[in-house]
Amino acid sequence: MNEFQQRTDLALEARELAAANGEPDGVVVENSVRNGFLCQKVHVTTDAGSQAIGKPVGMYYTLHINSLLRRESESFESAAQTLAEIIRELLPQNGGAGCTLVVGLGNRDITPDNVGPLAARSVLVTRHLKAEAPEDFKMLSPVALITPGVMGTSGIESADYIKWVCDNLHPTQVVVIDALAARSLDRLCRTIQITDTGITPGSGVGNRRSAVNAETLGVPVIAVGVPTVVDIRSLLADCGEASAADKLGSKEMIVTPRSIDSEVSCSAKLIAYALDLALHEGLTIGDIDMLVG
Repeated sequence: MNEFQQRTDLALEARELAAANGEPDGVVVENSVRNGFLCQKVHVTTDAGSQAIGKPVGMYYTLHINSLLRRESESFESAAQTLAEIIRELLPQNGGAGCTLVVGLGNRDITPDNVGPLAARSVLVTRHLKAEAPEDFKMLSPVALITPGVMGTSGIESADYIKWVCDNLHPTQVVVIDALAARSLDRLCRTIQITDTGITPGSGVGNRRSAVNAETLGVPVIAVGVPTVVDIRSLLADCGEASAADKLGSKEMIVTPRSIDSEVSCSAKLIAYALDLALHEGLTIGDIDMLVG
């Protein structure tokens, strides 16, 4: 398999690539429809399955949201509720009483990489409120938030930054929000991946950084991401132009939608609202509108 064909952060696409040579062992795929949205679950159950698709053992949900990301759409609430349900399923059952650390990964100065920092703007931060007035905010769970930026602007590896915060804050769970890379244009800003395996920032575009997962942080890590870019060679291969992709050689070219500004903004808002719903039981979209507005 050519290297450029492997440049995807989506487990669903990695499994599709592996399946071209026969269905990989240790990888189970289930399709379902939730509130009108197609949801595909890839469960990597063995080390053999992990090696076959290049993804760690664990659960990977892909929620297909198509053109329903826009905030004004009447389907926004349904999409947010559906995404919240999936996040709740992956969160550890005993983590509800402890603090959740939300991490908005990405470079806010590069639009396709700004999903995490933008989502952070609509995440309800409540840890300090719970500590100062627990009775007044007993309906909310404690949530802390950081946006560590990228090493190119901070000089600090994101994983090291998050690890330091975890060692001092002692959260019971971490939720990471980040932009991803896909190999298909149809999935850009139209799918959301949710996984309990954490994330390796930049791996989909050949800029692999240190992993952010349960092994490195010592607590469960849920990663939520939206594909915003595709490597040109992956795109050509997906369109059946493998020979054209080969001619590019080592040239690095990344493709993103023309409407990426609005797409990233809508994606970030949807993820943040879904996370607020998942972490704070009983809240409604209207409540979140009021609290983050």
